[in-house]
Amino acid sequence: MRFIDTEQTRGALSFDAVIPALREAFRDGATVPPRHVHAIESGNAHGTSLIMPAWNERGYFGVKIINIFPENTHQGLPGLHATYNLYSATTGVPIAQVDGDVVTAYRTAGAAALGADYLARADAGVLLIVGSGRIAALVAQAMRAVRPIRRILVWNVRPAGAERLARELREQGYDAQATADLEGAARQADIISCATLSTQPLIRGAWLRPGVHLDLIGSFKPEMRETDAACFDGTAVYVDTDEAPTKSGDLIEAFAAGALTRQDIRGNLHQLAAGQVAGRRDDREITVFKAVGSALEDLTLATLVYEATREAC
Repeated sequence: MRFIDTEQTRGALSFDAVIPALREAFRDGATVPPRHVHAIESGNAHGTSLIMPAWNERGYFGVKIINIFPENTHQGLPGLHATYNLYSATTGVPIAQVDGDVVTAYRTAGAAALGADYLARADAGVLLIVGSGRIAALVAQAMRAVRPIRRILVWNVRPAGAERLARELREQGYDAQATADLEGAARQADIISCATLSTQPLIRGAWLRPGVHLDLIGSFKPEMRETDAACFDGTAVYVDTDEAPTKSGDLIEAFAAGALTRQDIRGNLHQLAAGQVAGRRDDREITVFKAVGSALEDLTLATLVYEATREAC
């Protein structure tokens, strides 16, 4: 069994490779059982552990364990930590352990960009990033791989986080700045990407201007929300997988408020990638992409890392 460390995992991934690999994986499909969800309590600490298996016809089987502890931010720690084990799907033999944190961040940002490739306006140039963690830090790179992003605004519930990420993006060559005015930033953005662990609405439907693409990749449990219900009222809504309507607090609240029905959801990433449903229809349409993550994505990137590092040996 090969151990592929953080730097090797990161070095094997670029969005020029990640996005096409995800497009192919969603088009072709894989076997993805429902995730196992466990509430973890120890003393006064509370978290969630997800166990996410998947296997495909290429002969790979993988399992990710990801632990989510939102209060970690008060200790200066990331809120998400993951491990990923890759096996042979034909023999069960362990093949590799890959850095699950890196895989999670790249697959989440990559799937967001894949969604944007179908749903954002072709000329989308202003990106608002809501959040400042591992995944938020990759959103600019991912979105620039599919759209001509020329300006980036960053907002975070803790302003120091937004300042830090904006500085890092400038060091990477982006025109980026932190903002304390979330409404003002949302009203001028072409793409709004939310990558937070929020349990309270951050983006309001009243702020969405015609033609904007709203990308929601942070919340993945019923109690988590990044928007109010109005964001789904009369907008073109897509999801990453069919698990999203039962897992996403944003969608569940929109259903309860009568702003959205399950029948209103136009399609998922498999249907978009397979050409079974259309994406954006015109430049004034407001599109929404709600993702809760899929083990298919993790398996795709872990395989990408394994095969790239195997060839490098």
